[in-house]
Amino acid sequence: MSRIVYVNGEYLPEEEARISIFDRGFIFGDGIYEVSAVLGGKLVDCDAHLARLERSCGEIRLDLPWSRAELIAIHEELIKRNAIDEGGIYLQVSRGAADRDFAFPKDVAPTLVMFSQARNLSEAPAAKTGIKVVSCPDLRWARRDIKSVNLLGPVLAKQFAAESGAQEAWLVEDGVVTEGASSTAWIVKGKTLISRPLSNKVLPGITRKAVLAFLAETGFTFEERTFTLDEALDAEEAFITSANSFVMPVVSIDGHTIHNGAPGPTAIRLREIYIDFARKGGVLG
Repeated sequence: MSRIVYVNGEYLPEEEARISIFDRGFIFGDGIYEVSAVLGGKLVDCDAHLARLERSCGEIRLDLPWSRAELIAIHEELIKRNAIDEGGIYLQVSRGAADRDFAFPKDVAPTLVMFSQARNLSEAPAAKTGIKVVSCPDLRWARRDIKSVNLLGPVLAKQFAAESGAQEAWLVEDGVVTEGASSTAWIVKGKTLISRPLSNKVLPGITRKAVLAFLAETGFTFEERTFTLDEALDAEEAFITSANSFVMPVVSIDGHTIHNGAPGPTAIRLREIYIDFARKGGVLG
């Protein structure tokens, strides 16, 4: 059965969806995207994703003509029309279609595309076994805090991971881990969670923010700092967070076993808390 997708005000079967070949998202990667998880047929922390969308668009001077309420309504309609119980809604907005020229076009309406993806999130098999990570150089641009559709760097990193028998790549720059190709990277030492500070070098993860909100009930503290790959190899546990993986244990980095090759108790507990949070509506107070 064909999915129903959204393109510039219309709900269409995916086979009928079209955008212009002159769309700047296609020609220049001049656009922003977000992915909101769906659990139990309900959006998880979507308002936070849309706030990040607004920030990213503001950073590239792309004006959004839609309110958050309007965007949430489209998300919910796609969930309904596609009967999505678990998965995600992908949103992409570009500066619009105009003849190819680097400078911003004038009087052009932005392009909005959205679609659903059904996916097993709460009972993902990888959560029971943990995932493998490989490291590679961070080749991306300098504004990684903007959730740009320019994803060639992460695509190459993910392909390297796949060819290495791993599920994620941790990107390394100036001797320290920046983040995963599509996730936030964490290590655990004692009762302390460690992840690098937010800056232009990393995406401000929505799931990262949620995990930090849970610290009081876990008894863990948070140390916001950079860490090296060698430090990660010596950590008691490691895990990643993202909208698609929630909290996912890491059991191997560059072939080096982490936590005896099995998911650690910290990652398991944080995942349980996050899924409970998501099932209750997934909105931080």
